[in-house]
Amino acid sequence: MWIGWIEFDLLLGHVHSLKEKRSVIRPIVAELSRRTEAAAAEVGAHDLHRRASIGVSVVGTSPSHVRDVLDGAERLMAERPEVTLLSAHRGLASSED
Repeated sequence: MWIGWIEFDLLLGHVHSLKEKRSVIRPIVAELSRRTEAAAAEVGAHDLHRRASIGVSVVGTSPSHVRDVLDGAERLMAERPEVTLLSAHRGLASSED
């Protein structure tokens, strides 16, 4: 079994409050979960209104499948016009590690 994860560091556009941040982040997390069939959540920068950290994790039977899902998540994030993708950090591990 293979476990993969990716964490996105995002800069939010015209967001001036934490309430506005939630209205931007919530649909992104929902779309990532729905379209990749992986777990997605806001994982950091909770107290900053113009920054966000979103994590996606997936478990699969092959490393290529896990990489494909993470690649798809990164493409989805890069296509979002309301955020700027500053960085993406990923990891991949076997359950036997």
